[in-house]
Amino acid sequence: MATKASRQPLSRERVLTAAVALADEHGIQALTMRRLAVDLGVEAMSLYYHLPDKETLLDGVAETVIAEIVAEAAGKDGAGDWRAVLRGQFLTARRVMLRHAWAPGLLGTRRTIPATLFAYYDGILGTLVGAGFSYHLAHRALHAFGSMPLGFAQEVFSPAPAGGSMDVEATEEELAGMAEAMPHLTAMMAAEIHAATDPTLGWCDSQVEFEFTLDLLLDGLERLRA
Repeated sequence: MATKASRQPLSRERVLTAAVALADEHGIQALTMRRLAVDLGVEAMSLYYHLPDKETLLDGVAETVIAEIVAEAAGKDGAGDWRAVLRGQFLTARRVMLRHAWAPGLLGTRRTIPATLFAYYDGILGTLVGAGFSYHLAHRALHAFGSMPLGFAQEVFSPAPAGGSMDVEATEEELAGMAEAMPHLTAMMAAEIHAATDPTLGWCDSQVEFEFTLDLLLDGLERLRA
């Protein structure tokens, strides 16, 4: 397999596609230049011509995921009520994130913003302004949306340090120790641990919660717009 793979021309796009596939299968922590080279059937040094270091590789992986969101959102119908348009785009972005459940954590660490992301947000602003929003209110809407245009909600409280997965028994022991000092927060967290039965991108980001928050924001912004 390695010989066959090595005969294929090596390009930045091919390297990043393989990197995303590796992260999908084994997690973002497993992504190293050496392991990626093995998957591609090449020497590790040959990767540095296209991506000179690990940080550049991670920037490229983030760029690749963003490009998926932009490409799939562009295929959606832009006509109709502005809420339906943005809801469709944000849920499309979420489907991309669910394919790459490691991506929300990665995006939060990147300092380089892909140019395609600016164009994506420009389109969101265009939808808002075209619906009658002032730039002032549209700006506030972007703040309210937070990371939802990218298909995930940033977590406020999470028993797990990252990634949303957790040892439920260990977490419940931690919550028992918190109960006296923070009874309401502890009760909420205990209830939600047992309620998190649908696919998530983190402990505080279930599909139900994502759509509830999105609809609440869209309906509230419509009242302000009107």
